[in-house]
Amino acid sequence: MAAPLAVDAQQSQKVYRIGMLERTSKTLNAASLSGFLQGMRELGYVEGKHFVIEYRSADGLDERFLELAADLARLKVDLIVTRGTQAILATKNATDTIPIVITGAGDPVAQGIVSSLARPGANITGLNPMVTELYPKRVEVLRALVPKAVRIAALCNMSSPAVPPAWKEVESAARSMGIEARLLDVRKAGDLGPAFEEALKQRADGLVVALDTLTQANRQLIVELAGKHRLPAVYASREFSGGLVTYGVNYGDVYRRAAAFVDKIFKGAKPADLPMQQPTQFELVINLKTAGALGLTVPPSLLLQADQLIQ
Repeated sequence: MAAPLAVDAQQSQKVYRIGMLERTSKTLNAASLSGFLQGMRELGYVEGKHFVIEYRSADGLDERFLELAADLARLKVDLIVTRGTQAILATKNATDTIPIVITGAGDPVAQGIVSSLARPGANITGLNPMVTELYPKRVEVLRALVPKAVRIAALCNMSSPAVPPAWKEVESAARSMGIEARLLDVRKAGDLGPAFEEALKQRADGLVVALDTLTQANRQLIVELAGKHRLPAVYASREFSGGLVTYGVNYGDVYRRAAAFVDKIFKGAKPADLPMQQPTQFELVINLKTAGALGLTVPPSLLLQADQLIQ
């Protein structure tokens, strides 16, 4: 009788290995990682006792994802959590058996990541923060901040498959408001400084910053350049700390919610059968200190809409 009990005890003490394939280091990605660990704790999982994390960072370089995803597949981790179209496609290429929980992609259906949101299929499920669909709202917020704007620029890494659709959304939204949109195509960190110089040459009245590996990894530099060039900018994530305004999901909360998918999969659910989740709320965060430095007066209507005002 003792042998079966010993086997059961061993199984109950299984320590899951969770691979995390991310754009940036643990330090830069601290809010998201903290959210995930919080979600796991809420579900009764203790790091080090019930699971360990194999963290891999591309350090802002999309070309590293294939190698890093293959490394996690070789380790035979129990599950992979990842974010961003490039990272997801690399992970999908590396394994069709290890469950994958995603926390964000430009358009997971259009980009062939999942069959549908309701029935993802294969070994992938997770959350869809609707980054691309929200660019018109970001242009609208920028117009409210700079009501006399006649020309805006969009900082986009057009080499990322998720970004060209984002640029189209920005361009279309701007056109509908009678604003001219100019593309600033940035593909490496060295392109960022010259892009801001180009924005000034083109007399851009504001800037929309697309979200991808390059911009996320260099977010502080982008915020600093926007301040230096006195260019009002709107971002897709509050990860751009110090930025004038952000509109989108709270990724710390997205990662916290991702833990529920992990729990279900560990308990036997198949990713293919777990519908992807859409956001339940979006956050408008306005940095009044940055607005003051730019000489901007935030209209009362926008202040009332804000979920957080940073003094």
